[in-house]
Amino acid sequence: MTDLDPTRAKWPQIVADIQSKIESGEYLPGHKLSAVQLEAEYQVTRTTITKATAALRKARLIRTEPGLGSFVTAPEER
Repeated sequence: MTDLDPTRAKWPQIVADIQSKIESGEYLPGHKLSAVQLEAEYQVTRTTITKATAALRKARLIRTEPGLGSFVTAPEER
């Protein structure tokens, strides 16, 4: 579990943490981001994860394929 600062909004902290994991290579291109797993890891609601994944999509760090899930994009897709 990742500790979040309770004095700040959670979803931007989650975005920053996932972005860091992508940039460090911990999450490689094609890595699936499961909403259920993210909820458990960060101990937040689905709404918070939805906000975080929307921001990651906007930054082109992930892509979402309906019915399949969200996946880390390759550097050339960003």
